[in-house]
Amino acid sequence: MRRVETAADLPDALNAAMREAETAFGDATMFLEQAVLRPRHIEVQVLADSTGETVHLFERDCSMQRRHQKVIEIAPAPNLDDSIRQALYDDAVKFARAMDYVNAGTVEFLVDTAGERAGQHVFIEMNPRIQVEHTVTEEITDVDLVASQLRIAAGHSLQELGIHQEDLRIRGAAMQCRITTEDPSNGFRPDTGTITAYRSAGGSGVRLDGGTIYTGAEISPHFDSMLVKLSCRGRDYPTAVRRTRRALAEFRVRGVATNIPFLMNVLDDPSFVAGDVATDFIDAHPELAQVNRSQNRGSKALQYLADVTVNQPHGPRVDGIDPRDKLPHFPGDKSEEPDRSPFDGPSSSQPPAGWRQVLVEQGPEGFAAELRSRTGLAVTDTTFRDAHQSLLATRVRTRDLLAAAPAVAHTLPGLFSVEAWGGATYDVALRFLAEDPWARLRLLREELPNIPLQMLLRGRNTVGYTPYPVEVTNAFVQEAADTGVDIFRIFDALNDVGQIAPAIEAVRATGTAVAEAALCYTGNLLDPAEKLYTLEYYLGLARQMVDAGAHILAIKDMAGLLRPQAAKELVGALRSEFDLPVHLHTHDTAGGQLATLLAAADAGVDAVDTAVASMAGTTSQVPMSALVAALEHGERDTGLGLDHAAGLEPYWETIREIYRPFESGLSAPTGRVYRHEIPGGQLSNLRQQAIALGLGDRFEQIEKMYEAANAMLGNIVKVTPSSKVVGDLALQLVGMDVDPAAFAENPQDFDVPDSVIGFLSGELGDPPGGWPEPFRSRALQNRGQRRPEAELSAEDRASLDEPGAPRQATLNRLLFPGPTQEFEANRDEFGDTSVLHTRDWLYGMVTGQEHVISLGKGVRLLATLQAIGEPDAKGLRPVMVTLNGQARQITVRDRSVESTARAAEKADPASTGHVAAPFAGVVTVNVAEGDAVEAGATVATIEAMKMEAAITAQAGGTVSRVVLSGTTPVEGGDLLLVVG
Repeated sequence: MRRVETAADLPDALNAAMREAETAFGDATMFLEQAVLRPRHIEVQVLADSTGETVHLFERDCSMQRRHQKVIEIAPAPNLDDSIRQALYDDAVKFARAMDYVNAGTVEFLVDTAGERAGQHVFIEMNPRIQVEHTVTEEITDVDLVASQLRIAAGHSLQELGIHQEDLRIRGAAMQCRITTEDPSNGFRPDTGTITAYRSAGGSGVRLDGGTIYTGAEISPHFDSMLVKLSCRGRDYPTAVRRTRRALAEFRVRGVATNIPFLMNVLDDPSFVAGDVATDFIDAHPELAQVNRSQNRGSKALQYLADVTVNQPHGPRVDGIDPRDKLPHFPGDKSEEPDRSPFDGPSSSQPPAGWRQVLVEQGPEGFAAELRSRTGLAVTDTTFRDAHQSLLATRVRTRDLLAAAPAVAHTLPGLFSVEAWGGATYDVALRFLAEDPWARLRLLREELPNIPLQMLLRGRNTVGYTPYPVEVTNAFVQEAADTGVDIFRIFDALNDVGQIAPAIEAVRATGTAVAEAALCYTGNLLDPAEKLYTLEYYLGLARQMVDAGAHILAIKDMAGLLRPQAAKELVGALRSEFDLPVHLHTHDTAGGQLATLLAAADAGVDAVDTAVASMAGTTSQVPMSALVAALEHGERDTGLGLDHAAGLEPYWETIREIYRPFESGLSAPTGRVYRHEIPGGQLSNLRQQAIALGLGDRFEQIEKMYEAANAMLGNIVKVTPSSKVVGDLALQLVGMDVDPAAFAENPQDFDVPDSVIGFLSGELGDPPGGWPEPFRSRALQNRGQRRPEAELSAEDRASLDEPGAPRQATLNRLLFPGPTQEFEANRDEFGDTSVLHTRDWLYGMVTGQEHVISLGKGVRLLATLQAIGEPDAKGLRPVMVTLNGQARQITVRDRSVESTARAAEKADPASTGHVAAPFAGVVTVNVAEGDAVEAGATVATIEAMKMEAAITAQAGGTVSRVVLSGTTPVEGGDLLLVVG
């Protein structure tokens, strides 16, 4: 049925309706009728027997329609004048008697509600059968229409059925909703696929008709889109509405989109609740189609778990106990709240006050002064950031950090800070963990209210790899401070204070955060042959940093090169010349850095970095417990207590075992670091890169080549991203089996990594020792120029001024556009997987074992793997699971199986010349190769579930290729034709 407003629109509307009728019913005959203004569609149910006796069973309001398809039916019709109601009954009975009608039938009318004909009704048609909506009549009359129809057909009379007009009564009100696979958020296009989960409603006054829907059912485009009819009754119309609303909310249909959210919007609409309905109701309320789609969190999490279970991207499962069972006891721990998820928020037990309270009460300057004045050595715990970045490729997830955080807050309240953010954690969260880095920061802030949170900031690079406009730096620092960062350790990869100063200014502008400016240490200042990285060089940097406004000076020894005597001289000189406190960071790659920390302590260093012992050593930091024990009962006692410092070791030992696939591979200390100078955080990653390139067994050669590459590039400071430049060059030289001397002499004759070209072009700034010539000029010969600094659009600037989610999303996109897209795509497909237990997230499910999925406080799902089926021709495996006891079947692509099925060609969404199927259905292409088409012209039609739609060209041009011929079944996204 089509409503045509003008004569000019009649031909197209008539043709479309005829095609649809031909497809659905095999008969294209159409009738033209006079339109009725804002009509109500009222139908009267009649029963008639062969004796001539005819009764009506009152009326149904079928006005709630979309594209003239009934959506909701109500009995009796609300707010219908009794005189109109009686006139409809009388006409319906007269009509049936006049034609000697026998059996059940429906006489349908339109009642005008506007204009001169308001209150008048016209006859539409009579349906000589049971209607889909007969259920509401049965509910209010208690007459079984189906049984009555059969018995009348068998020769029984209404008298014999005990049905008399004078005895029929309306009992309450009833409503029927047609639940379909039409997607309201996508123009009510019919959706297709497999039902992965189905749960229906129930309870008093709830009736379901359908019964063919079940988990595993296939919904194809070749049948009606209706899944089930929901009928609810109540003692009056408002009760029926409320009961229907409740029943709709109980449904769970997964695997295909449904119109349930739209139906719930209708039932929430005040006009509908008031009974003010007409056939234009849905068209007049387009906002009803703006649905809040179900997050579908359980189904998405199951899809992810099933995928990991089948494909095992990290190898066989590493089983063991829950790491939280290894945490030390503290108020509100798991023993006291066994069902609490790490994501449920802080427990009600408040930890003791700590350094953060000092910062809040005294401000950044007072905080720094307090640190300088204390005798005991302050300690930072790097386990939450640099330790796992150095040992486990930064892969430790937010869940495992949150589980440990309250134990740290309660048992180690005297920590100076917890380094928990920045560095590579931001990138890795988006790229590999499918986590929101800002959520991690916010949640850790809540769990560590007494300990300052510290981050590593790469100057104007923020947490990226190239300089960004100062607006980005300012917005990032402000957002990080607002979300939870207290101390910003700021460095530049080439010790360029000009790149650090804007970040210091941004930190000071917050008024709440501490700017800790870092001198990146390299070389050996004790060596008489050292001419560049001398004590005076570092003091000169410190003077610039103090002038720039730093609150604290840091020594950042990335590779663990700082010898004990050098530490004593450098720390002593810094404390002698400046009033600022000094904070020392080093890596224990060679195994001797405890001596360096003790020497620095003797020289008066104010704070040092350590890690929990089971996450310490080699490329990580010095063990916390070793330092605490070494200083215990002495003048510089840390005050942390040995038992507390060691208390978290069993937890992290268990965690480290779970993350076994990401171990750095450096099983013991190495003194070779004093020669190659590879930073601790890079050493583990470089080994993984070498293995991926097939160079794992030549790693000692890579170390020597790293030393040679550093010399070629001018003996630079090596820390992200400058260390990556050296590492990329070393890997390339080893991979090409090139003599470093030959490469240094004629780099223009060889392939050079992009990062090296960028560095030599000045993208990272100027190195402290100047540019290596003629190597630089030769390497840049006929190669790319320096990339211009990124420019911000007006929209980006506006978003950076909006605190919270808008600014965070913009920063994600500006800093890491590719990983951000991957993160968002992962969230769309699998939901928030950060809530999954780490063993399940890494390795998948185990047959017969219950796996807990925590979706929120008090919301726990129990998933159990039952079986995994054999792959089909497409490499798809059925995975049978139960979720809260209900069976589900999930289809997963086994990426180890080669597909033998022919896959349809997909359209490129980025190409305006590609014309794609908008959804699954049957397509007829209306153009041929060589035809000229205009943008917006109809080039094909698609029919699915009794709905036909035109497919138009996005761009004008000539049809260069038609992929399909004739009438062909398609899936959404299939390529139909190409306009060139």
